[in-house]
Amino acid sequence: MSAAVSSSLPRTAPFHRVALAGNPNTGKTTLFNRLTGLSAKVGNYPGVTVEREIGHFALPRAGEVELSDVPGTYSLTARSAEEQIAIQAICGLHPLERPEAVVLVIDATQLTRNLYLALQVIETDLPVVIALNMCDMLAGSGMEIDARALAAELGIPVVAIEAQHGRGIDELRTALDGVLVQPTSGRPGPRWIPASDELRADVTAAAADLPAEWKADGQQRRDALALWALLSLDEHDEIVGMPARLRATVLERRRLAAAACREIEAEVIRGRYAWIDERSPQFLRERARTGLSRTDRVDRLLLHPFAGFLVFLLAMGLVFQSLFSWADPAIGAIEGAVGWVKELVVARLPAGLVADFVGDALIEGVGSVIVFLPQIVLLFLFIGIMEDSGYMARVAFLMDRLMKAIGLHGRAFVPMMSGFACAVPAILATRTMERQRDRMLTMMVVPLMTCSARLPVYSLMIAALFPPTEVLGFLPVRGLLMVGMYVFSTLVALAAAAVLGRTLFKGRSVPLLLEMPPYRLPDWKSVLASVWRKAKVFLSEAGTVILACTVVMWALLSFPRDEAAQASYETNVIEATDALRSGPELDARLAELGHERASLALRHSFGGRIGHAIEPVIEPLGFDWKIGIGLLGAFAAREVFVSTMGVVYGMGGDVDEDAVGLRQRIQQESRSDGRPVYTPLVGLSLMVFFAIACQCMSTLAVVRRETKGWRWPTFLFVYTGLLAWLLAFAVYQGGRALGFA
Repeated sequence: MSAAVSSSLPRTAPFHRVALAGNPNTGKTTLFNRLTGLSAKVGNYPGVTVEREIGHFALPRAGEVELSDVPGTYSLTARSAEEQIAIQAICGLHPLERPEAVVLVIDATQLTRNLYLALQVIETDLPVVIALNMCDMLAGSGMEIDARALAAELGIPVVAIEAQHGRGIDELRTALDGVLVQPTSGRPGPRWIPASDELRADVTAAAADLPAEWKADGQQRRDALALWALLSLDEHDEIVGMPARLRATVLERRRLAAAACREIEAEVIRGRYAWIDERSPQFLRERARTGLSRTDRVDRLLLHPFAGFLVFLLAMGLVFQSLFSWADPAIGAIEGAVGWVKELVVARLPAGLVADFVGDALIEGVGSVIVFLPQIVLLFLFIGIMEDSGYMARVAFLMDRLMKAIGLHGRAFVPMMSGFACAVPAILATRTMERQRDRMLTMMVVPLMTCSARLPVYSLMIAALFPPTEVLGFLPVRGLLMVGMYVFSTLVALAAAAVLGRTLFKGRSVPLLLEMPPYRLPDWKSVLASVWRKAKVFLSEAGTVILACTVVMWALLSFPRDEAAQASYETNVIEATDALRSGPELDARLAELGHERASLALRHSFGGRIGHAIEPVIEPLGFDWKIGIGLLGAFAAREVFVSTMGVVYGMGGDVDEDAVGLRQRIQQESRSDGRPVYTPLVGLSLMVFFAIACQCMSTLAVVRRETKGWRWPTFLFVYTGLLAWLLAFAVYQGGRALGFA
């Protein structure tokens, strides 16, 4: 086997471009890693946020090969810009360069379905090598495949492999080497062609209006691209970069076909499958099976409307338990390490602005980025396991009926559920969805799910303002309130998805097309490599935006400096030192003075001024200007609200939701007329506001990164803020109208 060549090494000779394509769940990623030795460069395809993996390896005769992993697809037909990538990558349409050959991964246990994509790729007139994967699982499927006969029927090399175990990889390399050295060896023989005169006329009309750069490679390629346009373009597609004349021609041909009671897509699908069925007896033999296969038996449980849903809830409970609890030790270790580094560095700097900036802005800012890593790693680990084992397809199928009612399909459910832990990895998880419209809609509602960062706010308000009483003698009020906040946020998220899906993100309902792959053990090397790559992407791209936002927030809460308060603080420190000299009393007094200084500085800062400025806006919700400062501080992270309120009330920023002193201070805080600031109604209003408003720079930064601009983060911030204000207003003013204090 040839040694893998790292993509980071400089290239001294031209390389061959090869595309790796196939249906989802065919083991394509595992084969990619086998060929490239896990040496891959990860980026996005031009114009869309879809991961693109490129690796390099060497072949004995052809030399260096650049292998590009094409997103998994069941066919080249597209409805969105993301699905358009497959035809662009395989045919080399702008802005992607054309590959010299295609390695097409086929699931041997789903041969007939996979051959549909194979026919489409073959029609593009590119050299093709088929990697017939999962041959080790054929025995349980009751099928036998003659790889040589399949190669003879298609006129291209077919190599039986087992990517997960590394079998057949050398033979595949040899076949690809031969095709690259002698391209005609990978050219297909017989191929499917449209049978009816009407369909051929449709193809001819569309081919005539193809862009000039698409027409330079022969009639077969032009016909293939014309067929692609006829099947992909319609009134509701999201495909970009199509000439207006081609689109108009396709829409006219589709209109004429409908008038003649013809359906172009159905004609093409029937024709290709008829071609496959006619030849399949030559290479595919099915043995009689006695009973259900292992996959069928498991599916009877996992796809059952009731039992399957219970199993799914248990699986998601395990995921949430990991994101809530299993990540805690790592998160605590990161926070401890950040605190240790901050203390070590700041101690070596002179007290003042530089020390504050390095400690509170830079070091704490870096900490606010990497603290998400444990949850992100665990989430993508579980998603990778579910995808590689074949369970993710069952989850999507199981939840499709529920999600369809709000304008989405089953694949949106996992990111939405992941939002209960943290919106950042949940938004990154929307990459598993094909259509841009579905991804955008899901991103716009995921932040409404109650993430773990809201829990400290809920815990503080419930513990401080609601007594530990019971309803009906056994249901604790505090527990019901916590559960109620989760239910409330979920219902709001579903309602928002239904409204946005029928207005701003209005689009044609697309059915969820899935082929259930056989169950198999995950390829741990591939899963872990994928998790590692995604973690690096988060740190390098989203993390930089989060860090920048954190520095901005620090500046707002730190400037301008209150020189009078600083001078008074220094005087008080000198007096306390002279009076107490040393010991615990002096330490306590110095800590108290430090908290007072921080509180005065915060009130004097731009953030404090903004708190006063926004008080007329938030007063109808029951909030005062001090709560306004807390809301502003919470943009760094929602849980920062607790520590910000500790600073506002002169208790220091290291308090948490369990701090008895902060609870008591909240209970005792009063307005100028003596009325308490915090009442159960104010607490409920505040929790409702936090449940809806997207007060999280990290979330906005990740949305900005995924959408490549500030338009959608701004929309997300504005619409959730307005909705939060309206719902909190309804709770507070409605409660007062009903006589609640």
